[in-house]
Amino acid sequence: MNTRRGLCPVFKCLSVARDVVRTGAQKVRVEDELEAYPTESVDLRCEFIDRGGRTKLTQVSWIWEPVDGQRDNIAVYHPMYGQSFPNGLFKDRVVFLHNNLENPSIRISELKMSDAGRYTCEYATYPSGNEQGTTSLVMLAKPKNSANAVTVQAGPQSVVVAQCEAADGKPAATIKWTSSLGGNHTTSTTNGPDGTVTVRSEYRLVPTPADNGREVTCTVEQRTHQRPWVSAVKLSVEYPPSVSIEGYDNNWYVGRSDVVLVCKVDGNPPPTDVTWTAVSGALPDTVVVSGNKLTVRKVDDAVNTTFICGVKNMRGASQHQITTYVIEALKDPSSAGVVAGAVIGSLLALLLVVALVAVLMSRNRRRQRRGYPGGGDSAAAAAAGGGGSNGGDYGNKARLLFSGTGNKNGTGTNNNGPVYTYREGCDATGTLTEKPNDYHHHHHHLHHASMGNAPSAHDILLSGEMDEVDRRKFDLDDSMEEDYDRFGAVGGGGDMQPPAYRVHRGLRGEEDMVVYLDDDMESQRDGSVISRTAIYV
Repeated sequence: MNTRRGLCPVFKCLSVARDVVRTGAQKVRVEDELEAYPTESVDLRCEFIDRGGRTKLTQVSWIWEPVDGQRDNIAVYHPMYGQSFPNGLFKDRVVFLHNNLENPSIRISELKMSDAGRYTCEYATYPSGNEQGTTSLVMLAKPKNSANAVTVQAGPQSVVVAQCEAADGKPAATIKWTSSLGGNHTTSTTNGPDGTVTVRSEYRLVPTPADNGREVTCTVEQRTHQRPWVSAVKLSVEYPPSVSIEGYDNNWYVGRSDVVLVCKVDGNPPPTDVTWTAVSGALPDTVVVSGNKLTVRKVDDAVNTTFICGVKNMRGASQHQITTYVIEALKDPSSAGVVAGAVIGSLLALLLVVALVAVLMSRNRRRQRRGYPGGGDSAAAAAAGGGGSNGGDYGNKARLLFSGTGNKNGTGTNNNGPVYTYREGCDATGTLTEKPNDYHHHHHHLHHASMGNAPSAHDILLSGEMDEVDRRKFDLDDSMEEDYDRFGAVGGGGDMQPPAYRVHRGLRGEEDMVVYLDDDMESQRDGSVISRTAIYV
């Protein structure tokens, strides 16, 4: 198959023209098939091949066969009598391209769809008789494509919602649908009198309001198209209107201005008639209506009512209502944010105070469990000189039980001072009350009036208030008496520390338990008690 565009300079060939050279008895060269469009021109080529040169050509004729069994001469050429065009359908549209028998090619202008058929170039020869070759002319027609939506009403039945058509095309077109709606389609064809074909396709589904405005796509494919023809169709589904009212925020207080209610409407066709009414009767004087909007210029008790928005279209009517409640106005509505901020700030401050109190109470409990006196004792202890080496806080009760940091009752030489008793007071420190001391035969007299130091535990234990039975419990051993004289009573100096005393207690018939009361022990911040005279390694 060879393309021979030189034979059809005016006609635009879409398919390949085929040259056929038949060998043997066939001596006429023609093209098997040509394709053309209406209103265009086509060249039908014909050549006689005589390799021996012995054939005599007498006449050539072009015969048209629109259908099988029908033959009409459209052009005749004779060397002596010239050209002839006997068929009136081709009058003035057919011409010979060359004025000779060897190449009697013709041109047909202003083609019509009815020109389609078989064209035979037939020679009258001598001595072999007639020789011929046939070309099929295929007329092509570009279809007129269109797609459109069919307006339907929402309902339960499947109906045609879109149509697509390829009219008057040749050959027949192919139509396809693309959609996510889940519908189906049907296709039909209609043949025209001139050989064209019209193809129609309909898309069907059960329409709902949600389908309105959604798209389906029609695609047409046909031989004359370089690329498929595509058209998107928006569906048109009509349904009664639906309505809702927006804008009410449950905060219509007396004196509030310019509050708006909006009537939201959905329907196809779009409703054009929107009305506002009130259950209580006529609309209040402070209400202004503009289309689907209702504006209250100033809120008062008159708008404490139910508003109704009604709409309608050609498919039906609908309405919606909302009840508005008028509340008392705040004295200063603009200060609502300030009031809220103050309340939140107060709550946060209260939580902070509660947390601080809880921390202080927890810390105080831990200190009490560890044996620390309260903070009020610290100052008294510091003033009395009863603090430890590390400056710990000691109250009066602590000085009674753990005093003796290098001296006795502040003298540093003896224990013949007054005896103090501890009494719980209303404060955390308690008070020390002086008792007369009759125990003078062992130690020098303690001048406690001039000194601010508190008595030691030894002074208390040797107090004169004890009777003879109790005092025996705290008698010093001979060895302990000597140690005492060496450390304090006999030139021991104020810096020397007395030894520990051994306490004997009767246990009602049981063996005596030896209990030591260390007069040189010192309480530490962490709750422990250590000796000031011992050497720790």
